[in-house]
Amino acid sequence: MTQPATAESTLPGIPGRQTEDGPTTDVVGRPMPEFPEPAPRATHGPARIVAMCNQKGGVGKTTTTINLGAALAEYGRKVLLVDFDPQGAASVGVGISPHELELSVYNLIMDRDVGLSDVVRPTAIEGLDVVPANIDLSAAEVQLVGEVARESILSRALRPALADYDVILVDCQPSLGLLTVNALTAAHGVLIPLECEFFALRGVALLVETIDKVRDRLNPDLEVDGILPTMFDSRTLHSREVVQRVHEAFGDTLLHTVIGRTVKFPDASVAAEPITAYAPTHRGASAYRQLARELVDRGHYA
Repeated sequence: MTQPATAESTLPGIPGRQTEDGPTTDVVGRPMPEFPEPAPRATHGPARIVAMCNQKGGVGKTTTTINLGAALAEYGRKVLLVDFDPQGAASVGVGISPHELELSVYNLIMDRDVGLSDVVRPTAIEGLDVVPANIDLSAAEVQLVGEVARESILSRALRPALADYDVILVDCQPSLGLLTVNALTAAHGVLIPLECEFFALRGVALLVETIDKVRDRLNPDLEVDGILPTMFDSRTLHSREVVQRVHEAFGDTLLHTVIGRTVKFPDASVAAEPITAYAPTHRGASAYRQLARELVDRGHYA
């Protein structure tokens, strides 16, 4: 049966009013811009460091880090993923076993004799590299307390990568501790994945307050690149209400792209591949490609 011209749609990951030519509005009713495919870059750098941050766990930080990185790499960007979570989920998600690492991001920030080139690992995705992590990183939170300029350790460690990459995505742990403050101090921008659920919404104000403090005291150039709704379920009024509240509170900081809930994301994680490689035609892959185009279109990752 032919879909009515103004039917609700969740494809390719952006719920809203839709015609045969594609969606005309996003989920909060804003006109849907066209996000053209970016031209590949002839040269690389200087990199924009982006902290993937939310103190609530299970909101899609690691999923977004991996899949946004892979989508940007598809568009010719050279991307470095920095796994800054002791759980090492981003490392596992690109096919690296945290238990078999001789060197990790822990060694990079704690050992002066270890350089970035000693730690960076290639992935199966062309243009996408990773600095892996494992449980050793959990000790860094305590050990950094006594360090001089402890909030800037990651910033100094990543400095050699700025000339070689276009985007550096830092997957933060679900807390607002010293490791996350390090990521925010190193970053040029923050991307906030937000689960479309009321209790996740309540924590955004606290996160934005922390970002403001880091901007005032440590990193005056820090910007919020956007708030990304994740795990959106178009069948529920609750998901739409949460996104509407975010728009009312934060305006155009809310991205047009919405990541829908789908079993393909955990399936891709089990396969240790980005969804863009595991299921390249799936709407989840299309949504992350659109996210990459939107962020490039906003000028953040051009």
